[in-house]
Amino acid sequence: MSNKELLENIKKLRELTGVGFKDCKLAIDENGGDLEKSVEFLRKKGIAKASKKMSRVASEGLVLTCERDGEVSIIEINSETDFVAKNKDFISFCKEISEINFKNKGDLEKVKNSNMKNKINVKDNLTDLISKIGEKITLTRTKYFDKKKGSNFYYVHGAIEKNIGKIVSVVKVDNIIKGKNQDIGNKLAMHIAASSPLAIDKNGLKKEILEKELEIIKAELLNSGKKQEMVEKISQGKLNKFISDNTLLNQIWIMDPKKKVLDILKENSVDSELKILDFIRYKVGEGA
Repeated sequence: MSNKELLENIKKLRELTGVGFKDCKLAIDENGGDLEKSVEFLRKKGIAKASKKMSRVASEGLVLTCERDGEVSIIEINSETDFVAKNKDFISFCKEISEINFKNKGDLEKVKNSNMKNKINVKDNLTDLISKIGEKITLTRTKYFDKKKGSNFYYVHGAIEKNIGKIVSVVKVDNIIKGKNQDIGNKLAMHIAASSPLAIDKNGLKKEILEKELEIIKAELLNSGKKQEMVEKISQGKLNKFISDNTLLNQIWIMDPKKKVLDILKENSVDSELKILDFIRYKVGEGA
């Protein structure tokens, strides 16, 4: 690894963890330049706190959503710099891709092979745009919410234009009754954007996520000098806290810290209990 690459990796690791230069350099050296392993290394040392932003190296770009007749699509399109993300040609391209993504119900391969207004397909237009702008641009991830069951709501945080921003969340809620409890759907979308849950409940958390978190918790406790028997007791409590913090139903409601999301659903149920069926939160860079 060249000195330039090393310094760039240290800079990225510092941005991700908030840890000082010396410790970041040590982590990079110990883990062969792998940023995700370096983050894990620092957490086990007890130097870095758990943070969702650590899970991915930041990229730039935009997240866009499109809504028609109750159905919603969402797509993340990445660039290398924020400068390009503000470029008019890039934004115009992204807006048209968002419309195409909706028509293709979030099927990324179909999107790439679809023709744009100029009669040229997305893949070739993307190549031309990359040549013109001089940066790598990628169609990173998509999702589509139909209206077969439940009602869809979305929220764009810090929108630069209608339906375009850096963070977008979509949530599908069952048993919404128009004119009675519809507003709670919009508030749930806002909560998801702010609180970044990983799953609806514990059953939705991947086994490997829980195993990795437990491994990191135990290593951090051991490194802090705790005895093995204490580590076993404390680690389970810390893991339960992690589960609570990262599952939507168990999260503290952002608009009332005395309540959880599950409490809010019960309070706003009318004829049948409100149920969250699905959700997604895209933040620029986390899909890269």
